[in-house]
Amino acid sequence: MRSVKSLLAAGAASLISSMAFAADMPIAAPPPMYAPPAPPADFGGWYLRGDVGMTNQSAKSIEGAVGPGFTKTTEGLGFDSSPLFDLGVGYRFNNWFRTDVIGQYRGKANLHGADNVIGPGFVGSNNYSGSKSEWVVMANAYVDLGTWWCITPFIGAGVGGSYNKISGFRDDGVSYTVGNTPPLANSVAYFADNGKWNLAWAAHAGLAYKVNPGFTVELAYSYMNLGDAAPGNYRLFDNSGSGPTSIKIKELTSHDVKLGVRWELNSPPAYMPPPLVTKG
Repeated sequence: MRSVKSLLAAGAASLISSMAFAADMPIAAPPPMYAPPAPPADFGGWYLRGDVGMTNQSAKSIEGAVGPGFTKTTEGLGFDSSPLFDLGVGYRFNNWFRTDVIGQYRGKANLHGADNVIGPGFVGSNNYSGSKSEWVVMANAYVDLGTWWCITPFIGAGVGGSYNKISGFRDDGVSYTVGNTPPLANSVAYFADNGKWNLAWAAHAGLAYKVNPGFTVELAYSYMNLGDAAPGNYRLFDNSGSGPTSIKIKELTSHDVKLGVRWELNSPPAYMPPPLVTKG
């Protein structure tokens, strides 16, 4: 009987000791809780850009002085295509609005066209040839319309100045005068090279593909209005006449197709997901 009481007492002491040890142990902290990542903030920053492309140019008319009672019509006026190149710097304000300033060179485009002049006892035609080129400085603003599969459509507009230069301009004329001898006459006039600044404006549309956070490729269309142009002073081939010209090429316009790139100068850091928590 004594041995049973001793055994019970030893068991009770062991149980009390175990409970006291458990009470002294620290309570394990629950696993950390992670909130879902917040959507990325709008990114703003500076970027550089460059474009190459081709122009498809035209003009409204070639104007020149004619005498009283004479009428003049322009036939076949136009230009060949030419390459264009530009560089610029811009700033993205957020994920839908950005602006930039570009300097653009538009290569020489051959000019062709003719004027037909009719008057009392007179019929004549002036066949024009030469080339034109431009330097354009323009400020542009764009609206990005959303992104799907890394492709962002955009629209934009720009305003600035265009230095339009006419080179190698020449007027080959033929005329028929009733009652004069000889009735048929030919003439050639050469014109000095000349350039002038004009107000220019543009409308843009295109698609941008983001290759990575700091590099974007663009395919774009631009409608450009470049103002007017005029050759310099004229000189007849036989030096029988010279002086200022009245010829003016009115309202130069162009439909341009461009391939461009943009480099972000302070691109946002790549997103890193939160670490996974595993239970031991």
